[in-house]
Amino acid sequence: SQISQVWNNTLVNLLKSLYSLGMDSSRREMQSVEQEVLWRLRRLTFRQLASLAEFLAVKQGKESKLLNEVIKKLELRWTELEGTRTVVTLMAKVGHVSPALMDRLEDKALELAEQFNPDDIRKITLALAYQNRRCVPLLRALSYHLIQKHPELSLNILMDLIFAYGKLNFHQPQVFQKIATDLHPHVSTMTPVEVTRCIRSFALLKWLSLPLSEAIAQYALDNTKQLSVTHLCNIILSFARLNFQPSGSEDFFNMVHEELQDQLDNLEPHLLTDLVWSLCVLQQAKAPYLQRVLAPEFHARIRGDHSLKAQNLRLKLIHINAAAKLESPDYRGPFLPAEMLNIAEPAGEKVTLLQSSLREALAGVLGSRDNGRFDVRTIYGWQIDAEMVVNNENKPLPLKDFAAPHLLRSEGTKPLPPGARRVAFLRWEFPNFSNRSKDLLGRYVMARRHVQAAGFLVVDVS
Repeated sequence: SQISQVWNNTLVNLLKSLYSLGMDSSRREMQSVEQEVLWRLRRLTFRQLASLAEFLAVKQGKESKLLNEVIKKLELRWTELEGTRTVVTLMAKVGHVSPALMDRLEDKALELAEQFNPDDIRKITLALAYQNRRCVPLLRALSYHLIQKHPELSLNILMDLIFAYGKLNFHQPQVFQKIATDLHPHVSTMTPVEVTRCIRSFALLKWLSLPLSEAIAQYALDNTKQLSVTHLCNIILSFARLNFQPSGSEDFFNMVHEELQDQLDNLEPHLLTDLVWSLCVLQQAKAPYLQRVLAPEFHARIRGDHSLKAQNLRLKLIHINAAAKLESPDYRGPFLPAEMLNIAEPAGEKVTLLQSSLREALAGVLGSRDNGRFDVRTIYGWQIDAEMVVNNENKPLPLKDFAAPHLLRSEGTKPLPPGARRVAFLRWEFPNFSNRSKDLLGRYVMARRHVQAAGFLVVDVS
């Protein structure tokens, strides 16, 4: 009966206490306090609203009627935002509930970027990562101040930052170099979970730090018994994505084969496929690995499955099949059946500017459309952007006349004349990456190797 006489701050704290004590929402006392807070929302300060929103988002989630009302008031009064703590807290705890409020918070964070400490930057980048919000101006500002003002960062901050940058696919080489340099001394004392999380984030960004990767390879050798099979697989997958070969690769891969040889049957099919695919990239796939994933009973389970996950698995199996045929002369089978080597073209795939430019440039060289092919999907699972055949004087020849063993169905049957060569054009189209990092992409490296092994002269187009 006297609830209207309670001061605003005390009323907000009272409501939080009742929620924390777990009082039933149907109780008259609880309903009375909730209703009084609803009536007074307009009179609460912005700080009180922010505090209440943070509490409700954690305790009750998106379904809370009171939280939705509080957020509406915050959206209307966002100009009252002040202080880094409030901005950071709202972004981390409440931003996922209201995209409109998150837009305002990002603007305010950009304005206050210079005032954030490393922990604030960590919380903001994590909030952006978890909400998949790639706010480039804010990320650039935070990156700049991180490098300029904060020479020393703790292990937790370094780990969270590289995770957030990896999840958002945001490239900032100076920040990566700083994080890699700062992480290097910590590697020997990190847990297996921290090590795998760290290298996976760098792999997602396709950014290689040789000293850090060498330290992680050495960590795996020194702590073999502490690493689970999943941890070891994640390290191999990451090394393959970066096309990284440890300096002591013989010792490292001997350890890998020894640890994995009795565990292959226990791995989930997709993880086993990723593992063998990665070993193919690193040219370490031995016959027992290939036999397990190319066996008919293994790939029979995805036949007729048109899901995206099954398509990705099928494509990797084709890559593995190509490695078995082109790079493993001692491997005798099994191989994938011909009907599995045909990958459907992705629906609605657009021609990129680089592809159209390549076609225009080749048009004058080819002289006739019969002298070239474009967007060639090979039986090895790799796409060739353009191909041509030239004679011993480097003049184009009509492609249709000649047998094409790299295609599922060849139009011609003639062998290439003496001195003639096949030429394949493969494009780089990664505008965010430096030239150095492009050479580290494991998928491209394996594609290039297979196309060369199939008898092509490869021309890189960038």
